[in-house]
Amino acid sequence: MPIRKHALRFSLVFLTFIVCLGIFSVKLVLIQIFKSDHLASLADKQHNHFIELEPIRGGVYDRKNRPLAINVPAHSLYANPRMMSIEDKQRTLRYLTNEFGFDPIEVQKALDKNKYFVWLERKLSLETANKIKSQKMRGLGFINETKRYYPNAELAAHIIGFAGIDNEGLEGLELYYNEKLKGKSGQARILRDARQQDLLIETSFLPPEDGLHLVLTIDETIQYIAERALEKAYIKHKAKGATIIVIDTRTGEILALANRPTYNLEKASSSTVANRTNRAISFVYEPGSVFKIVTAAAALEEEKFIEEDQIFCENGEYRLTRGYVLHDHHPHGTLSFKKVFEQSSNIGVSKIAQKLGPEIIYKYAKRFRFGDKTGISLRGEVNGWMKHPSKWSKTSIGAIPMGQEVTVTPLQLVYALAAIANDGLYMKPYIVKAITNYQDEVIEAFSPQIVDRVISADTARRVREILIGAVENGTGTKAKINGMKVAGKTGTAQKVENRTYSHSKFYATFMGFAPADNPRLAAIVVFDEPRPAHFGGTVSAPVFKEVIENALKYLESSS
Repeated sequence: MPIRKHALRFSLVFLTFIVCLGIFSVKLVLIQIFKSDHLASLADKQHNHFIELEPIRGGVYDRKNRPLAINVPAHSLYANPRMMSIEDKQRTLRYLTNEFGFDPIEVQKALDKNKYFVWLERKLSLETANKIKSQKMRGLGFINETKRYYPNAELAAHIIGFAGIDNEGLEGLELYYNEKLKGKSGQARILRDARQQDLLIETSFLPPEDGLHLVLTIDETIQYIAERALEKAYIKHKAKGATIIVIDTRTGEILALANRPTYNLEKASSSTVANRTNRAISFVYEPGSVFKIVTAAAALEEEKFIEEDQIFCENGEYRLTRGYVLHDHHPHGTLSFKKVFEQSSNIGVSKIAQKLGPEIIYKYAKRFRFGDKTGISLRGEVNGWMKHPSKWSKTSIGAIPMGQEVTVTPLQLVYALAAIANDGLYMKPYIVKAITNYQDEVIEAFSPQIVDRVISADTARRVREILIGAVENGTGTKAKINGMKVAGKTGTAQKVENRTYSHSKFYATFMGFAPADNPRLAAIVVFDEPRPAHFGGTVSAPVFKEVIENALKYLESSS
């Protein structure tokens, strides 16, 4: 009997063993066949830490290689919630929120995730990073990154633009050339032990490819001169907005470009859309009398007028059509062709335009590229509006030649003027001289490019003489520079509100170049709703004088 009991027990144990072995075998087969990939991936995640290696974003420099945008070291804080206890997370939350003002909701949300890696805060300073490291809190770590730094804060803000937290360009040249500036990320795989501590052993490594540099045509000193003068007048005249552009007439290089209002590149996230708008290329307006250069050039080029021709200006009041009367700011009797433009007579210009006809006015406006983008390498440029003669009304022949019923950008205007300074050759605008790498090797270079001849050299010379007279004896006397000839044109345009012209809101413009007998620099200054003075010759011309006079002195001293 005892033998039978022992045999039964032995059979039960043996059977249990066989059943367990079968279960384990089935389980092992299931693991090996159906879950092997998942478990292998889990093990790989636990023991291999993949780190993205951030490339260094290329810098932005002025024409003399002075830095306008560079990268500086920064330290980004991350957490591994899966290796942190509840106490670890609570301690981390209290410390980061109390000591550094981290958002408690965002930190808690990150720590609640069932992940091996979550960002807590990007781009911290070295001082902050060292304080956190000193606490030796479980589950926290740092990755060395870089942060965009703009050493001049607001200077050239609308040209440079800015990059976001991930070093992606968001405005200006930072956006337009983002693919070249940002480079390509690399990757390193680091082993971890069972406690999820990095062993600092790299099992694979793909180095990052750093971004390329931009060398601009901008001169930091001329940019500063222009911004200082613009800011002073912008405040003085209580203007709604303002723009200045300074270019090299011979090459088409932009040496300075600024707008008001503006913003601090170091605090771009807190700026408004209005402050970030590049009014020089994205803002259109009816230019007023500065547009009269088109009629002057067309009349001389087509040989319809000469400078001595006499035009009766109707003593300041001229009925163009029934119900449409043109006025001059100051009444004039008979003026020579040259004096019509020097004194900026609307009536005189209209009579010249009537003799030329709509087709010729339109042809020369298009030659000067009005209604077309200049092709500058900045996002947001607009065309402006120059309507075809088939769409002109009976009054358009009086309005368009004096800068109404047409819209332009400041950039279009200054390059049209520069063509006159440059013997009739229209130069392509450009703002980047070269793209280089970290070894200072030139990857791509940009050089002056002639787009077209818009008028003959003789016509350009004759229009220059008229523009010199406009500064010497006409409406632009406040642009005079001692010891130097200056050519220029004023413009004062009424703003359109509810389809009618306002009698209290104006655009004030002056554009010119100097030295007029050997042009080197051209500039345009535009103010939107200056108060109480609103004439281009009063508000904008003095800014032109200050900027061009100081810029030419600087160029002479640095050559």
